[in-house]
Amino acid sequence: MAREEFASTHRLRVRWAEVDMQGIVFNGHYLTYFDIAVTEYWRQIGLPYPQATAETGGELYTVRSVVEYASPARYDDEIDLYIRCTRIGRSSLTFVLEIWRGDEALVNGELVYVHADPRTRKSAPVPPGLLAAIERFERIAPART
Repeated sequence: MAREEFASTHRLRVRWAEVDMQGIVFNGHYLTYFDIAVTEYWRQIGLPYPQATAETGGELYTVRSVVEYASPARYDDEIDLYIRCTRIGRSSLTFVLEIWRGDEALVNGELVYVHADPRTRKSAPVPPGLLAAIERFERIAPART
C-alpha cells in the first residue's frame, strides 16, 4: 500500500529491551508496535482509548492479527508505524498496518476488532460516533460490509 494512503503515522525508536541476541527486534514486539499504532490512531481521530470506548458502553476485542515480516528492525532504528481502517462491518473494524525504516518496508499486517458488550461479550454494532470519526479521518473511505 502506498504510504500516502495512510492518514495515521507514529514514529518510535527501537529500544534495547526489544531486540534479541542478534540485535534485531524479536518478532513478538511487532504486535506491541501495532498496538502502539492503534492507540495513536484513536488519539488522532479524537477518541483516545480507553475512555472513548468506555463512553460507548462497549469494548473492542482483537479477533484476528496477521504479521508478515520482510526485513528486521534493529536496535536504535527509528521506525514509522502506519495504520488505516480499511473495512467497517456491522460490529467489526479491519486495520492494515505497515512499519517502515526510512524508505524500506519492514513489516505489514492486519488487525480485526469486534465491538462487543463487555458483560456478555456478544458482538454489538460499532457506535455511530466511532464510525463518523473514522470516516472523517481516513484519506480513503473504508469499505462498508
